[in-house]
Amino acid sequence: MSDFDSADGTPAPTARRSPKRRRVYDDSEASTPRYSSPDENGRDRDRPYRSSKLNTRQDSDRRMSHGSDGSADDLDHAYRDHSRSRSSSPDTPRSSHSPLDAPSPPSYKPLKLNYKQKFILRGHRKGVAQVRFSPDGRWIASCSADGTIKIWDASNGKHMRTLEGHLAGVSTIAWSPDSNTIASGSDDKAIRLWHRATGKPYPAPLLGHHNYVYSLAFHPKGNMLVSGSYDEAVFLWDLRARSQMRSLPAHSDPVGGVDFIRDGTLVCSCSTDGLIRVWDTATGQCLSTLVHEDNAPVTTVRFSPNGRYILAFTLDSCIRLWDYISGTCKKTYQGHVNTKYSLGGTFGVGGSEGFIVSGSEDGDILFWDVQNKKVVQRVSGHEGVVCWVDTCPAGSRMVASGGLDGTVRIWVDVDEAETVVGLKLEDELGENGYPREGSVGMDGVKVENGENGFNNDTPMDGGRGSERGVEEPDEMEVD
Repeated sequence: MSDFDSADGTPAPTARRSPKRRRVYDDSEASTPRYSSPDENGRDRDRPYRSSKLNTRQDSDRRMSHGSDGSADDLDHAYRDHSRSRSSSPDTPRSSHSPLDAPSPPSYKPLKLNYKQKFILRGHRKGVAQVRFSPDGRWIASCSADGTIKIWDASNGKHMRTLEGHLAGVSTIAWSPDSNTIASGSDDKAIRLWHRATGKPYPAPLLGHHNYVYSLAFHPKGNMLVSGSYDEAVFLWDLRARSQMRSLPAHSDPVGGVDFIRDGTLVCSCSTDGLIRVWDTATGQCLSTLVHEDNAPVTTVRFSPNGRYILAFTLDSCIRLWDYISGTCKKTYQGHVNTKYSLGGTFGVGGSEGFIVSGSEDGDILFWDVQNKKVVQRVSGHEGVVCWVDTCPAGSRMVASGGLDGTVRIWVDVDEAETVVGLKLEDELGENGYPREGSVGMDGVKVENGENGFNNDTPMDGGRGSERGVEEPDEMEVD
């Protein structure tokens, strides 16, 4: 059980809603329009596409599943500590030993980012739902509507292995804290655990959800897992016993996102019912419910690094930062497009300042300054929707993104005068007209292919593989 001694989660569909007139948001936190999904046949007719998660299916080969504004100082402590000093009257003389000679706190410096694309990782045959850096920063895992999970070397983009075993598209993945285990949730309603080093699954999947599994997160100690599903429930799992610990009757619509706080004492969940809920991990009690005045569908939630805030992605092209203790929205970030798909993003640090990064349905990736809410950089590269973006936790200034074009892309923050290490400028093409594996294209971006050699440049329609029956589980075993 060493793989569970230490532990880290994605989608959400939408309920049917009446369309409202869109409003432009400002710091006053105006109301938000609802998402109205197309009327389609089958049980998925009102289901958003989660970047590979929550889209409405379009055929049998269908979807990939899936306040007031706070001051700058309210959020600054999440990334750096302020030293405090007292000011004195101009008429007050200072002695050589006076505490008033203490230096004043550093002034806020506007965030500057310069992210450049370094690697394009190809191999998935359908859209990529999520990408996740391992906690040690060495690996990137990606999951796709093609039913596979791929592991890549974060330093050079090399494909390491492919994990296969799910019977349908995979919407969500999560890393254990020791970076040795990967959990995956699928449209086959099963959660599987995988050995990173070997690519082999643990003997018995975690079964209990009655519908598509959209989101996962590991407890910081690695002994528990939380899952959210289209069946509207949130489950807590004991990974040592491989059994369900608790079921939380969390929402009245599909659950799109779940996350553990950094010390593991709280769990947050969100749904297209427009609610964000905070739960006590030990008792399963709901401690707080957050809802915006217009009840916009919420598809993804993340706790902030300092544990004081919750970042919520909603289908009104807004990302909101909530103080869940006071129940108020502190910041609203806008500029991207998000009205149909369940997109995901996260926090990052540039220098000493914090940023928020997210994909967009127009193919861009946007970076916001946490404090002043301004878009500090917008980069392009994907063809179509960018479903998920993650930042490297190891301080390497790397960002990974995955989209409906089936590619995973790695971005690096570089100084204007620098070039990205390892990039060349020659053009090396294979017989099929695509750059050869490990070669560098005309734009100076290195390309890595999966073992099947796929180079999928065709934007996906959001479809997953056709649903098949779930195989009978083996007898539960404990390592």
